[in-house]
Amino acid sequence: MNTKYSIKYRAIALMMLLFALGSCVNDLDTLPLDEDLLTADKLTDDASYKGMLAKCYAAFVVGGQTGVDGEPDISSIDGGFSSYLRQLWNHQELTTDEAICAWNDGNLRDLHDMDWTASNEFVTAMYYRITLEVAYCNNLIALTNDQDEFKAYNTEARFLRALAYWHLLDMFGTGPFVTEEDPVGSFFFPEQATAQQLFDYIESELKAIENELPAPRTNEYGRADQGAAWMVLSKLYLNAETYTGTPKYTECITYTQKIIDGGYSLESNYENLFLADNNLRSNEIIFPLVCDGEHTQTWGGMTFLIHSTIGGDMPASESGVDGGWGGNRTTKSFVNLFDDISGETDSRALIWTEGQNLEIGDIFNFRDGYALRKFRNVTSNGVVGSNLSHPDTDFPLFRYADALLMYAEAVVRGGSGGDQGTAVGYINQIRERAYGDDSGNITDADLTLQFLLDERGRELYWECHRRTDLRRFGQLAGGDYTWPWKGAVAEGKAVNDKYNVFPIPSSDLNANPNLTQTTGY
Repeated sequence: MNTKYSIKYRAIALMMLLFALGSCVNDLDTLPLDEDLLTADKLTDDASYKGMLAKCYAAFVVGGQTGVDGEPDISSIDGGFSSYLRQLWNHQELTTDEAICAWNDGNLRDLHDMDWTASNEFVTAMYYRITLEVAYCNNLIALTNDQDEFKAYNTEARFLRALAYWHLLDMFGTGPFVTEEDPVGSFFFPEQATAQQLFDYIESELKAIENELPAPRTNEYGRADQGAAWMVLSKLYLNAETYTGTPKYTECITYTQKIIDGGYSLESNYENLFLADNNLRSNEIIFPLVCDGEHTQTWGGMTFLIHSTIGGDMPASESGVDGGWGGNRTTKSFVNLFDDISGETDSRALIWTEGQNLEIGDIFNFRDGYALRKFRNVTSNGVVGSNLSHPDTDFPLFRYADALLMYAEAVVRGGSGGDQGTAVGYINQIRERAYGDDSGNITDADLTLQFLLDERGRELYWECHRRTDLRRFGQLAGGDYTWPWKGAVAEGKAVNDKYNVFPIPSSDLNANPNLTQTTGY
């Protein structure tokens, strides 16, 4: 469908009850779950269940129970500041060469400096967003189990739970594990899952629901289908060696091939994927986090991502918003991935240089560091979005170009079931879109792991992949690759390997005797 999906964020009073995940949320003063009120015999109409599913989806974008993050889901940090997508972006991008922020709020700077601790409030917010999303999904799954008429909602909630657990595995490597089978309430302390246990569970859940989800591109826009499940499985397998020590590149090829055979294609114009009508690009966008200027108003989500990247001499009106926040820009290490930063050779180089300095002498000066203007609240026809403060632009969490890149990498890393020539062809499809012709095409000899890491940077920057990619390539922590201000020095330096993952927040360790801190923290 080419319209925004109908499961919008709604301030449903019932949602105020969905706030329990045992010790995982106790320290955030969330509301307890009233088990008496949430029983299948007292909640039977489709609208109520669909409203619960709406919250499971919307919790990835908005930060509260009412408009513009009112009545925040977690109380230790502002709802907009702590929204899931905003924190996901911060943790996946500010920890890398792709982004640096001019704001000195709390301990935000620790993310780029790579010197965070278990008491960092932003790391804590990311952790609790993940565990709260699991709680929302668990409640819906428990209520819809054994009710065939709500099977679709149950299956989608299981996908969203698996997605959240994948984020927990990817960013923290371990954490509390709870399903719909576990009790709820203040006196339940979840057991801690190892990386292998999380991996096995995510894999088994996605395989169990794979054939129950709608075929690719047949569900309502913005809702999960088989393509979304295949993408998470592909990500899981591509990073399996990093997560568990056991490579799964053959399995990655199997699932990326399913995506490739699933009817997707590359959008002809790269920039269209990041505009206010990118909901029309479902040929490439496999799973978006849907934003709507009138219905999903938040100071997180795409409101944050677009406003925070505008400052200096950048005209906010050209991005379809009412002002810039002068926050996020990039480092010269990322800029250097492009031979020509004008965008005339490679159209993906959406780099703003006017009034900006390439070198970052002062982190807190927005003009130090080139700006990126990838996401805008303007349609492909130049029409400004419905709201100047809150964009209509959706966030493309997964898209087809990434599946092509993953296939190629899995082949180069030795996976079976694919071949080098096909992989080169897929990469050249991506580059032909970027270059407008075959002038940027590569040969078999060019398809190396370092080329693929760089190409992923050029294609997928600011889409919440970079931290995961650098870690998989051994270039996140340590000193094999440095960039400006890594390690809190201007030229960049090596950091301890413990920073490949984030720590379990001190607040949850104190609340749950079953948890053990990650090595090094």
